[in-house]
Amino acid sequence: MQTRNGAEWIALLKQVAEAQDTEAFTALFQHFAPRIKAFLVKSGADPAMAEEVAQDVMVTVWNKAAQFDPSRASVATWIFTIARNRRIDMLRRDRRPEPEELFWGPEEEPDQLQLLALQQESDQLIAAIADLPEKQRVMIERAYFSDLSHSEIAEETGLPLGTIKSRIRLALERLRHSLS
Repeated sequence: MQTRNGAEWIALLKQVAEAQDTEAFTALFQHFAPRIKAFLVKSGADPAMAEEVAQDVMVTVWNKAAQFDPSRASVATWIFTIARNRRIDMLRRDRRPEPEELFWGPEEEPDQLQLLALQQESDQLIAAIADLPEKQRVMIERAYFSDLSHSEIAEETGLPLGTIKSRIRLALERLRHSLS
């Protein structure tokens, strides 16, 4: 196996981005896929999950190679960040609770006072979200209404993950103050 420097990895990734060069991708895959799998196994993933995540990461590299910015990170850092985020996403997905047992048959009529209180709280929340600065409102909507992870939002918007987290945190703080 040939050892490559940072400029060579950047050139390979650029070939993938611009020309869907399968030979360049093969070189990236052969180098990074086993390292991603090893990284994930060392971080606690079982080998099957690590293999699945490594494959998924490399598909992302193929599809999103044009989004790589060499001024922000090395190729290895970019790829391993995708791997780390994918691992977190899979852990979150696996830890979601099972749906509660569904009861069949007619339900008890809800208390009208409870319904009114719930409607008022919903109206207050909708108004508070509408009052957020647009950048924060959009992040809250994507995170909570579209059920996207922070890394998925970052991938969609091209914004750094830290910016996404900061905007969501600030928005939640404003909502907490608005609703208290």
